[in-house]
Amino acid sequence: MEIKNARFVISSSHVKDCPSHGLPEYAFIGRSNVGKSSLINMLTCKKGLAMTSSTPGKTMLINHFLVDDSWYLVDLPGYGYARRGKESREALREMIEGYVLYRKEMTCLFVLLDCRHKPQKIDLEFMEWLGENSVPFAIVFTKTDKIGPVVLKEHIEYYKQVLHESWEELPPIFATSSEKRRGREELLDYIDRVNKSLKEA
Repeated sequence: MEIKNARFVISSSHVKDCPSHGLPEYAFIGRSNVGKSSLINMLTCKKGLAMTSSTPGKTMLINHFLVDDSWYLVDLPGYGYARRGKESREALREMIEGYVLYRKEMTCLFVLLDCRHKPQKIDLEFMEWLGENSVPFAIVFTKTDKIGPVVLKEHIEYYKQVLHESWEELPPIFATSSEKRRGREELLDYIDRVNKSLKEA
């Protein structure tokens, strides 16, 4: 699949403010600074579409991007940023839970993981929570250009082992680099297949 057009539509502070359209949405979530905005820019080939920031915890809104007038990419706030105050963390948790659990258009949640790091408790607990709530999700390893191919393979295989301790069957897994445009075709093909299956349903 090749994207012809992508544009920013709206930023919402609550799921009830998200656009009403009935189109499938593919949302990106992960710890702060994992590369959500960069990945959206890479997928759409529009460098400044999603605002990137070197400051962790900058995205505090649900950002909708319309792709080819037929589906949406959604940039969700990053979780696990320790410097947020208790009130801010609670508001963020409510926003994320509200979208993930109650947004009927949410078709698949892409959980982004920095490939350089060992499995983090916060990510594992978040995926466990997704499983408990039957939320469809896929795993996207980011920043694969930052380590060599052998180490990358070892990291991903180790992550799979850790996940298999809790999961019988693993979700789809992708390896990406926004810098090198790695994994773009695989991710877009997956979205394309899901979109086609929804039309046939």
